[in-house]
Formats: sequence, structure tokens, C-alpha cells
Amino acid sequence: MAEASEGAASAAEGDESRPLRVALLGNPNTGKTTLFNRICGLRSKTANFPGSTVESHVGSALDGATPLELIDLPGIYGLRLELPESKLCLDCLEGRVTGCDPDAVLLVLDATNLARGLALGASVLRRGRQCVAAVTMTDVASRGGLSLDMKRLSARLGCPAVAASGRSGEGIGQLLHALAESAREFRLGQQSAGGESLQRTSLAAARSAAGVPSSEPGSRESADWAAGVLAEVAGSSSAANDAHDLMTDRLDHAFTHPLLGLVTFAAVMTALFGTIFWLAGFPMDAIDALFTSLGGLVERIIPPGLIQELLRDGIVGGIAGTVVFIPQIALLFFLLSLLEDSGYLARAAFAVDRNMRRVGLPGQAFIPLLSSHACALPGIMSARLIPDRRDRLATILVAPFLSCSARVPVYVLLTSLLFQGRPFMAGAAFVGCYLLGATAAFASAFIARKTILRGASRPMMLELPPYRIPSIRSALIAAGDRSLMFLRSAGGVILAICVLMWWLQAFPRASESPETPVAANAAETLPAPTEAEAARAQRSASFAGMLGRTAEPIFAPLGFDRQVTVSVLASFLAREVFVGSMKVLVAAGENDAEMDEGTVAAMREAKRDDGSPVFTTATSASLLVFYVLAMQCLPTLAVTRRETGSWKWALLQLGWMTAIAYCAAFVTHQLVVAAVGAP
Repeated sequence: MAEASEGAASAAEGDESRPLRVALLGNPNTGKTTLFNRICGLRSKTANFPGSTVESHVGSALDGATPLELIDLPGIYGLRLELPESKLCLDCLEGRVTGCDPDAVLLVLDATNLARGLALGASVLRRGRQCVAAVTMTDVASRGGLSLDMKRLSARLGCPAVAASGRSGEGIGQLLHALAESAREFRLGQQSAGGESLQRTSLAAARSAAGVPSSEPGSRESADWAAGVLAEVAGSSSAANDAHDLMTDRLDHAFTHPLLGLVTFAAVMTALFGTIFWLAGFPMDAIDALFTSLGGLVERIIPPGLIQELLRDGIVGGIAGTVVFIPQIALLFFLLSLLEDSGYLARAAFAVDRNMRRVGLPGQAFIPLLSSHACALPGIMSARLIPDRRDRLATILVAPFLSCSARVPVYVLLTSLLFQGRPFMAGAAFVGCYLLGATAAFASAFIARKTILRGASRPMMLELPPYRIPSIRSALIAAGDRSLMFLRSAGGVILAICVLMWWLQAFPRASESPETPVAANAAETLPAPTEAEAARAQRSASFAGMLGRTAEPIFAPLGFDRQVTVSVLASFLAREVFVGSMKVLVAAGENDAEMDEGTVAAMREAKRDDGSPVFTTATSASLLVFYVLAMQCLPTLAVTRRETGSWKWALLQLGWMTAIAYCAAFVTHQLVVAAVGAP
């Protein structure tokens, strides 16, 4: 027995080396993540704990000199629900998750819906963890005529209760101090009691004696206890509440109306994407100029030769091709975070649910599909919280059809080639790309739900959060987090492929100094080949040229020559590579990541081996349709495999999207040839 106690004490002492650990728990839409972001700020990272696919966030904070580690768990309505996020939260509280065994729990309660939060809080309190209650949105409750007595609430819960705001920072210092004290008390009590289980049993018994029910949220006992606590700690003004509810009801009626709600949604999304393409252009131009200058610097510092070409074309160009997408991705997630925080996105999901269900997708698929317009990776990952497995699989399979930001440079290039001097036509074609991708996604979802994923969808249960002023700070953190995720997941792949493409087109080397051709008459000397002719000969003799000629017959019906074929094959690893690889392969001038007018003009002049243009109207149109519909992103396939647990779904996704893209591009090429009378 003494040996066991000594082992427990030894373990506890070893545990002293880590910071005090706090888990944040609460219902969805309580301001939990906003509070976490206020406390931790940029000292946080996205995490997936072992055995769980649900995304959490881990951050650090200080109470004086005391370090704290905070874990922002997903919002839940109950610990025993058959949902992955509920399982993660329960396993965390029970100490079954490595790295998520808290010394204290920060229970986040929404002042405007306190009874519901208390029902969840009861099941947390009875599990014997040290708790601190953070009551958020007290300002919103106050405007609605509701006031709360924090001292009485603390007495009824048996733990400190603090009014705190992630937006204004109110109460953050007091909250951090209470968390540090509670976590420290739990760890010391664990040591003196001889183990964690004894400490937790003691806490659970004390709360049982205080009347905290043991039942889960939704039970009569839990509801009665929550109502009793609310009646004791709350005071309200019915007139103020009535006025607040009337405005909320009017807005909800407009935003969720079958027709007006869809019109509003279309207007909001049009404004959102218009803002993205307008505002993102400024930092993208700056990035473009920066990397153009870097390329020039490389030319000035490094003598001409292979090393200069590798650094300028492969590495600088590859990095530029990654970083240039960051402004669009960051801005999209910033704006989406503002919309979600305001309470509007939940109304938009409700408005589109009826139409999405007609094609076999639930309203919960709205956010993942919307996120896929920035990048399919976070879109697919956010499908984790769709409760029905068939709905979740259907959403994952069709998410890559939505035009992501990586396709934007391809769209810009090809629409510029197709509609030179006709900006309105180019703009209409750009919008058409997004509509075509969405149509393909919904049609594919409908087919999947009628065949391999047949079955009725689970009805969507959606709570409409209160309207509130969004947090700029939280939106900035969300934008930064998603941008870093993009860089980590795709940046290395893009750079590696750009370097590989440079190597494929640079070797084997043609003659460094082509001999001057000699005519049949020895006295007559033919002119030396031009630089363009020498470059074309090098590309033709290179590994890229050999690969293109081998695969060209497959893509010839679409109008692609060997150069386009090589770029298409390379972009199956990452579609962003197409623009950079085409620039490398046709030596189209500056190695910036965007297509400026000079480069577009050079692409128009690109020639096939027989001297005919590479980018005819038919080829450009066919290529544009192909890139709208094709699965050309290896990281997306990897994420699909991880989220579905099987390669069969990832390979099905690849095969289906490639087949659809090939057939649609073939039909487009034939129709354009028939219309213009030339390939």
C-alpha cells in the first residue's frame, strides 16, 4: 500500500513539470472559442488528439508566473450523445485521451441561454473535476433586460463563476486567476489524496450533497435543477425582452424565408466573393512584385547557368506560386468567421437546407461546401460534424468540385486567353466556372445518394444563435490559422513539384551553344537558330518533352499538346502548379505567380512542335472546363482517405471527377471546333 502511494506521489511530482491544464467545455454558440482566442491569441494551434478526428485547439496563457495550457474542445449539447465531438469531450474528462487530461474545466455558459448551459454543466460538475464557470454574453443579456447574480450562481454550482467577455476582455484576468487556483488545488489535492481518482470522488460527492443532479441534459431532473438555479440567480425585464425578441423574429423571418432567404444568401455571397477578389488583388500584386524582384536579384547575384535557373525558376517561382494564394484564403476565412460570429451563417444554412436536401445533402453540408471555395482541405475536415455517415461521405466526395482558390490563377489565365479585350465576357466566364463546379457537385451528390449511399438523410437539428457583433480578433486568428494550414498542407508539395518540373524540362541538356547550321552549299551558311528556337528544341528533347509525347495521345481528343499534357499531369498533384509549370515549359517570361499582360501575351504566342498555336479557342475552352471539374490535388485525396478511413473513397473521388472532367472537356472541344470551324 505504501508502495502504491509512493508511486502515485512520484507520478504527481513528475506531472508538476507540465503547465496546469484546463479544458474549455460548453454548448455551441456560447462564445467559447472567442474566449479561448482572447486568452491565448496567437499562442494556439490546431490539434487532433489520438483516436479522434474532431478538431480542437490548444493554447497557452499565463496567470502571473503560472503557465496554463488551455484546450478548446468542440461545442456539445451532451456528453453521452452519439456524436464524435461528444465522445471526445467525455473521453477527455475521463482521462482517456493522451494530452487531454485536465486539472480543471472551464465551463462556458451563455447568459442569454443559461438553463441549457447549466444542464450540460451539471453532468460536468458531477464528474469530479475542478470547475470554473465563465458566463459570456452578459452584455447581450443586459440589453435584453436580464441580469445575473454571479455570487449566487457560484454558490449553487459549487465553483467560481465569473462574467467574462472574449470580445471586450472583461473579466479575463479574474478568470485566469480562478482557473490557476482551481487547477492548482486539484493537483495538490490529487497528491494529498494519494491519486486522482480519490480526489475526483471527493469532489463528486461534495457536489452531490449540494444538489447537483447526476442525470444527463434532457432529463427532467436536470431540467428542473437548471430552471431552479436560473430562477434564483436571474432577474429580468419583460418589456426589454419582448422588444429584443421582436427584432430577432423579424430578422429570422427574412433570413430563413424560402425565397427571400435564398435571395439574401445569394446577395451576401456575391458581395463576399466580390470583396475577396477586389481586396485580395492588392496584397497579391505586392507579393507578385516582391517575388519578381527576388527573381531579378537572383539573376544579378548568381552567374548564368543551372544554379541560377534552379533558384529563379524552380525555388523562387515555386514559393511565389504558394504564397500568392494566401491573401484570398485568409480573406475568405476572415469574412466567413465574421458572418458565422454574427449569427447569419446558421440562418443561411437553414434557408438552403430545403434545396440541398433535394439533392441528398443536409443543411449541415453548407459550411463545409462554402469553406471549399477557399480550399477543399478545411472543407472536407469540417464535414466531421455532420452526424449522419452517408450525408458526411456525400459531402466529402463532392466538396472538391467547388472551385477553390487554387483554381483561380488557372481561371484568370484561360479566361484572359479566351476573351482578350472583353472583360465583361471574361467575368461572366469566371462566374460560370463557379456555377459549373457547384452544379457538378450537387448532381454528383444526387447520384451518390441514389446509388452507393442510398438511404434517408437524418433531419437537421439546428439552433439559431443570437445576433451579435462579430469579433474582429477571433476572425483574424481564424484567418491566420487556416492560412497556416494551407501552407503546411500544400506549400511543400507545390514547391517540390515546381522544382521537379524545372528539372524535367532542363534535362537532358541540349547543346549549350548550338552549332551554326551549314547549308548544302558549303559556301552558304544558314542563320543560327534564335533563342526561342533553341528553347523549343530543349523542351522537346527534355524528359518533360518525352513524357508529354508519351501521354499526348490520351489528351489529344481534348486539344492538348505535349506541353499542356505535361502541365496537366503535374497538376494532378496540386492544381496550383499548372500556371507555374506552363510558364516553365513554354518559357513565358517573368516567373511571378500571377499572369500579367506580358505573360498572357506570351502564352498566346506559344507554339506546338508543328508551329501551330498551343492555346486555340477550342483548347482553352476545353482546358478551362477540365480544370473546373477535375480532381487535381493529392493533399485533398490524402485528407479524403483520412476522413473516410479508406482509400476506396479517395480513389472513387479521383476516378469519378477525372471521368466527368474528361468527358465534359471533350464535348466542349468538339462544340467549339464545330462553332468556330477551327481547332
